[in-house]
Amino acid sequence: MTRPAHTRPKESARSHQRATARAETGAHPGVEVDAMLDDPRTQIIVCCGSGGVGKTTTAAALALRAAERGRSVCVLTIDPARRLAQSMGLVELDNTPRPVADLDTSAGGSLDAMMLDMKRTFDEVVEAHASPEKAQQILQNPFYVALSSSFAGTQEYMAMERLGQLHAEGRWDLIVVDTPPSRSALDFLDAPERLSSLLDGRFIRLLLAPAKGPARFLSAGFGVVTSALSKVLGAQILADMQTFVAAFDTLFGGFRQRAEATYALLQAEGTAFLVVATPEDAAMREAAFFVERLEADAMPLAGLVVNRVHDERAGGISAADAESAAPRLAGGNETDQLTADLLRVHAERMRVAGREHRVRRRFAAAHRNVPSVTVPALPTDVHDLDGLRTVGNHLAGEPATV
Repeated sequence: MTRPAHTRPKESARSHQRATARAETGAHPGVEVDAMLDDPRTQIIVCCGSGGVGKTTTAAALALRAAERGRSVCVLTIDPARRLAQSMGLVELDNTPRPVADLDTSAGGSLDAMMLDMKRTFDEVVEAHASPEKAQQILQNPFYVALSSSFAGTQEYMAMERLGQLHAEGRWDLIVVDTPPSRSALDFLDAPERLSSLLDGRFIRLLLAPAKGPARFLSAGFGVVTSALSKVLGAQILADMQTFVAAFDTLFGGFRQRAEATYALLQAEGTAFLVVATPEDAAMREAAFFVERLEADAMPLAGLVVNRVHDERAGGISAADAESAAPRLAGGNETDQLTADLLRVHAERMRVAGREHRVRRRFAAAHRNVPSVTVPALPTDVHDLDGLRTVGNHLAGEPATV
C-alpha cells in the first residue's frame, strides 16, 4: 500500500537530522524506525530476544505505528499471556487474523492481529499437504497429538510455518512477528532444522522401514530392536509411532522444503530483525548472542531495542547529592520527612540508571555497528492503543504524546 506522499519528506528530513546529529557527536548509531516502517521494501519485521523483555509490546507498537502511517499490517504474537489482545482492544486472539478497531486510518492503513495456535497450525499443514484419508489418520494418531501439542521446538517451528503462510497470502504489505518466549533466543532460528531432522532422522527411518515395504527389511536384527523398544515404550506406543511415521512419510520432504523457504525469506532484503532486551546483564548477554548469531547466518539485523531504561539525568540530582541531603531532612516536619524519603527513592533510581548505562555501554563497545534505540521505563503497564502509541513514539525517537 502506498504511503501518503505528504508525510514522506517531513519524516525523511527528521530522520536525516537525527542521523546527522549522531554523526557530529560521535554517538552510537540509532535505529531509524520510521524509515524502516515507511520503506515499502520492508515486508517482515521480527522482534526477538529472551523472555520478559517486552517483545510483545514492541511488536504491537511497531505494527500499530506502521498501520497508522499507511501500511497494511498483520502482527503475529506467540505470547501466551494474551497481552496483545488486551492492548489492542480485542476480546481474544486466535489463529485467524482479526482487525483492530479504533485505528487512525487517515493515512489509509489497516491492522490485523493474531496469536499462534501451535496445534491448529500443525493440523492445517497436515490437511493442506496430505490426502483426506491420510490426514485423518495422522490427526487422530496419539503420537501426532503429543508431537503437535507439546514437543520441544514445535512452537518455534509452527511460528515460522505460520509466517510463511501469512506471507504467501499476500494480504498485507508488512508482517510483524513476536517470537516465542524461549529459554534461548536462538531456538526460533534452530527450530525448523531440529524438527525436520527429527522427522527425517535415523530412528524415525528405522520405524518406517517395515511399514514401507519389501520383506527383506523385516530382518532379525530389526525384530530385536523393536522387541526391545516395545519393552521400554510399550507395544501400543510403539505401534502408534510406527503408524504415525508411515502416514507422515509423504510430508517429510514438504517440512524440510518449507523450512528452507521460510529461512530464505528471513534472510531476504525485505526482512528486518530487531533484537529486544532490557538493560540488565542477562538480557543483554542474550541479545549479544542473538546479534552474533544473526550476523553469522547473514540475517538482516536492523538493530537493538532496549526497553525499560531509567534516565541518569532525571531530576537533575545525582545519587550522591540525594543521599547526602536526605539525612539532613529526616526527623523534621512531615514535609521534610516526605522529601527525605523521595530523595532516597531518587538515589536508588539513579544507581539503577547508572548500572543500566554501564551495561548498555559494554554492549555498544562490543557491537559498534549495531544501531540501537531505547524506550524509557513507563510509569504504568501498556494496556491500550494509546499506551502502544507512546511506546511507538519512543521507538521513533519522538516525544511521547497520549
